[in-house]
Amino acid sequence: MRNSVLTIALAAITLSYSCAQDTENKVDTPTNPPFTAQLLIDEMQSPWGLVFLSEKELLITEKFGELIHFKNGEKTVVKNTPEVYTRGQGGLLDIELHPDYENTGWIYISYASEEGEEKGGHTALMRCKLNDNTLTSKELLYKATPNTTKGQHFGSRIEFDNDGYLYLSIGERGARDENPQDITRDGGKIYRFYDDGRIPEDNPFVGKEGAKTAIYSYGHRNPQGLAKHPETGEIWDNEHGPKGGDEINIIKAGANYGWPLVTYGVNYSGTPITDKTEMEGMTQPIHYWVPSIAPSGMAFVTTDNYKGWKGSILVGSLKFQYMERLQMEGTKVVKREKLLTDLGRVRDIKEGPDGLIYVAIEGKGIYTLVPKA
Repeated sequence: MRNSVLTIALAAITLSYSCAQDTENKVDTPTNPPFTAQLLIDEMQSPWGLVFLSEKELLITEKFGELIHFKNGEKTVVKNTPEVYTRGQGGLLDIELHPDYENTGWIYISYASEEGEEKGGHTALMRCKLNDNTLTSKELLYKATPNTTKGQHFGSRIEFDNDGYLYLSIGERGARDENPQDITRDGGKIYRFYDDGRIPEDNPFVGKEGAKTAIYSYGHRNPQGLAKHPETGEIWDNEHGPKGGDEINIIKAGANYGWPLVTYGVNYSGTPITDKTEMEGMTQPIHYWVPSIAPSGMAFVTTDNYKGWKGSILVGSLKFQYMERLQMEGTKVVKREKLLTDLGRVRDIKEGPDGLIYVAIEGKGIYTLVPKA
């Protein structure tokens, strides 16, 4: 009887998987995209995150632990970077500037850290300043616990909203049955802070006994994209599913995004995780991918430099090694395009202050998408 139930559940998920692939996940490959890709910064091993200090001046994290300052066409290794736990997907991760960087000078960095009693590491958030190519005024704002020697699902992206609140994503560190649904534990969460790391008084779990009060939303698997919607100001994320079921979500206070109780994916072996794709009280994604593309990096297009792109979302695919453009009508994906198919794993994407798109590709470096005339 138990085997029969399992077979029926697997068949239902396989049917859902197949239908989603046919309807939600048709992807086009344009023959004449509105840009040419030009390599701006070369010889980078694993550029994980990038941020603009000014036009054509960037800071780029290398996952193995180096922070690169690119200015006047030259790369310089920044000194006094945090000590990182480099294992699997862990290392030096995202980087972001304070919204009022010109006056505050604060730079925010997420990374895998060994700090703590247990062996291994977990995701941490710090802020610092840059002086003479050296990080100074370093402050640890948050360190997730407990450490683990597992190498997967550190997250991690950083984003600010229009009110100056700081958001940080942390993956569930491979502990899917322990972390994402438990608000007393770190992992599988989106966190929200003041810019100095303090916990906002209106965070949804402030006052809940035992809760990690920095948590803003939960039930996530491994969010590796965060971006602020240019019109609504909402924070959107993309996150890795298992085999199938990568998602795009709009982050709401206190919302439960379901992992692993609901998912559009299955185990890597093909067996079901659950027969449920939705449950009462759990927030549905606005889009999901079947098969998984392994999304990382995320940017809204606000520029008019690329014909027909304004309002689109750009997402990197690690699995299939391309950049995807999702054409939107409100919160609905109406078209998908596969771009940059011959360069490598796309890790991060940013729209620069010059209105051009910049793409970080593993094993290559940073590309500029130069619009065609």
